[in-house]
Amino acid sequence: MLEGAEVRLAVDIGGTFTDIVLDVGQDRKTRKVLTTPRRPEQAVLDGMRLILTDARAHMSDIDVFIHGTTLATNAIIERRGAKTALIATNGFRDVLDIGTESRYDQYDLSIDKPRPLAPRSLRFTVPERIDAHGAVRLPLDEAAVRALAPKLRALNVESVAIAFLHSYANPEHERRTAAILSEEMPGISVTVSSAVCPEIREYERTSTAVANAYVQPLIDGYLARMADALQVEQFRGAIYLVTSGGGVTSIETARRFPVRLVESGPAGGAIFAAQIAARLGESKVLSFDMGGTTAKICLIEKYQPETSRVFEVDRAARFLKGSGLPVRIPVIEMVEIGAGSIAHVDAMKRVTVGPESASSEPGPACYGRGGQRPAVTDADVALGMIDPDAFAGGTIKLSPELSKAALLRAVGEPLGLSAETAAYAVHEVVCENMASAARVHAVERGEIVGQHTLIAFGGAAPLHAARVAEKIGVSRVIVPSNAGVGSAVGFLAAPIAYELVRSRHVRLDDFDTEGVSELLQEMVTEARAQVEPGAAGAPVRERRAAFMRYVGQGHEISVELPNRRLTSADLAGLRQKFEADYSAMFERPIPGAAIEVLSWSVLATTDAHNPSVVASVARKPAGKASGSRKFFDGRAGEVIEIPLYRREDMAPGATIAGPTVIAEDETSTFVSNSFDAHIDGAGSIVMERKAA
Repeated sequence: MLEGAEVRLAVDIGGTFTDIVLDVGQDRKTRKVLTTPRRPEQAVLDGMRLILTDARAHMSDIDVFIHGTTLATNAIIERRGAKTALIATNGFRDVLDIGTESRYDQYDLSIDKPRPLAPRSLRFTVPERIDAHGAVRLPLDEAAVRALAPKLRALNVESVAIAFLHSYANPEHERRTAAILSEEMPGISVTVSSAVCPEIREYERTSTAVANAYVQPLIDGYLARMADALQVEQFRGAIYLVTSGGGVTSIETARRFPVRLVESGPAGGAIFAAQIAARLGESKVLSFDMGGTTAKICLIEKYQPETSRVFEVDRAARFLKGSGLPVRIPVIEMVEIGAGSIAHVDAMKRVTVGPESASSEPGPACYGRGGQRPAVTDADVALGMIDPDAFAGGTIKLSPELSKAALLRAVGEPLGLSAETAAYAVHEVVCENMASAARVHAVERGEIVGQHTLIAFGGAAPLHAARVAEKIGVSRVIVPSNAGVGSAVGFLAAPIAYELVRSRHVRLDDFDTEGVSELLQEMVTEARAQVEPGAAGAPVRERRAAFMRYVGQGHEISVELPNRRLTSADLAGLRQKFEADYSAMFERPIPGAAIEVLSWSVLATTDAHNPSVVASVARKPAGKASGSRKFFDGRAGEVIEIPLYRREDMAPGATIAGPTVIAEDETSTFVSNSFDAHIDGAGSIVMERKAA
């Protein structure tokens, strides 16, 4: 039993590894274990037992358990969710196929669109109609709803999404339909769009409701099994789930709205990078999070990641908006570099990586677990960037010979290359994919990517960060402490938060101040009810916003509101704020044009505290290396000997010149010939481009 110190544990389930971080007061321990895809909770429990043994603690000592996972996203991408039906208003059966009628590539005659999660054979309609003001135009035909139950049972439907026209304005018909189905089909999972996404835009709302229904049985079952297993292990603390918006929420809310978890793992990484940026005083940061299966890039300005209200899952085209399934939830804005780690040669004799992934079963060839095809990890091992005897703290022994054989078979022989040159080609392709994503992400936001500092974390990013930085013109790269488990560390800094968005159309020239104030107060009460139990007496603050646009425009911008009831005196200020924000984005306002509000949001959150800025340290030579590595320099086409340092042996200020490898239990950092590196006062590896 641990006395006095608060014990907090964070777990991040990735496609390849499950990361565990344990904080006991100021002491931190970390572990990486292979993910168990068929029963993800098994890897979580195994990792928890290992790390608690390291700390000489017991499950009953844990005060707070914070959990993030990519299970929901992976279930959608891999189509492993529940058999899901959609019930819509008569005449709207095909909203998932029609979408917004836009094409992400209008000149591609054979355009691929992601398959809807509810196929047309599982979409049904019932007579009912509510108008945009919430008035009932056609009562719900309850007999038609009851008549659907035998059909759904016959089709073995496991989950149902209900999305009626204009239900954001009046949810009465959706709620009644859900109640009837629950009576007729006890135990079936039911999602109503007015609860999961009470906003206008029929396609996005329906898509979000279907996605929630599709993953709900999977996530609900997983979280229920996890809670039961923890209870057996005598866990008595509080459990929180990380949401895509970067806050944490209760397990009950996560089980009801699992769609809010689709980006929970990457959100933790963005929080981690923002914390590092604040500690080091870096106001313009590009975070680079790469594991064994996916990579994520996020722009962070003034220590805050950019947020959005829409995220696309399962994009048919890697960087093209509109090619995925839209999910309308609060989310940290980032770009994901398509899932996949398997390298191969395509029909045009190009070295390609993905979309398939080695995952943890069977894993890369070098794991010796039956994998025959080369993964990115195999390329890094074959190049000599990874110490095969110290991978994952020595818990997984790697075989360079298996890596080289797989690379030669899949890439080298088809192109007439050696295994080492094939490995270099794979490494270059991966780094160029990352660099391209970073360029696109920055350009879309009007930023110059080379003016940012790159913060690299995750098991694989520190190995690729130097080359990515060379490609995009970044001169400073930071690999923080605990980089290999960065997302899990980020979970520990996430505030308890919950955001609500609801649509109610109001024009500024005909503004219902009382009605809007009542709506906002209802939202504040609901959001605070989600946050205050977990806040345990800590202050809870609010942020209210209106999504505004000029009348007739297609999209809105967010304008912050005062945290009080609105009055007619606020209207002039609202116009001024909107036009100032609009001008910042589009250079000039439209004088005299009418303005409307489509939706309103309320965020309730505990305070997120940024760490203090660390002091600079005097630099000094790092001293003798602990070993060396034979590294294949692809540009020179030869094997060279480079020093190997152990990170834990390097004191603050220790300075080395690239090329070199800095190894640690969770990951390894490759410092290329273009950079010098030193350890700063926070223990981070800081790479700075050498003078020309």
